[in-house]
Amino acid sequence: MTDRKAQLAANLAQVEERIASACAAAGRKREEVTLIVVTKTYPASDVRILHQLGVRHVAENRDQDAAPKATACADLSLTWHFVGQLQTNKVRSVTSYADVVQSVDRAKLVAALSAAAVRGERELGCLIQVALDAESGERGERGGVAPDGVEGLAAAIDSAPGLRLDGLMTVAPLAGEYAGRQRAAFDRLMEISSRLRAGHPAANMVSAGMSGDLEDAVAAGATHVRVGTAVLGVRPRLG
Repeated sequence: MTDRKAQLAANLAQVEERIASACAAAGRKREEVTLIVVTKTYPASDVRILHQLGVRHVAENRDQDAAPKATACADLSLTWHFVGQLQTNKVRSVTSYADVVQSVDRAKLVAALSAAAVRGERELGCLIQVALDAESGERGERGGVAPDGVEGLAAAIDSAPGLRLDGLMTVAPLAGEYAGRQRAAFDRLMEISSRLRAGHPAANMVSAGMSGDLEDAVAAGATHVRVGTAVLGVRPRLG
């Protein structure tokens, strides 16, 4: 086993233990929570090692990094999640490899994703990114739609060809009433998810929690956690 593979295996084991413990504490089954490893800034060689270690879900947030990496790993059975703020001029590229876009936050993006998915003859999973720091009608500092905009966006996705409404995503806010209160933020997301599922029963995916707060997300009921640093190490600085 190479040094890098041994390192990643050890890190994955620690994260797995954290998720399993959080599930046990919350009275949940371990299989209710899917680990997504955020591989941004790391090379395709790390993605290949992670696949060897059993990882099947990976995430990226910049198309210029993700597109060549996805191409280099096209032979692997992986589900690719796009989690970054997405400009419409990158949509055609992103829909060529992403299975799920977790950062859908405006009607214009829905229209662009739909057109690209139809053109590429693909079905694209969509999560609505909820900004818990956004006022009504506004977008959040880190992207996302205000809670009162979720239903309208859900209806747009539901009626858009080539798109599938899978659920919701959030990033714990750095400002506003939920700043520093991750568990409260994730509980609020679950309330919004419950309302969404009343009209869209299949939209049951809830993506929340990262390396520092995955336990809070699991306790609240998240179905997917997005972990980068705890698996891959401290990220190199971007130039």
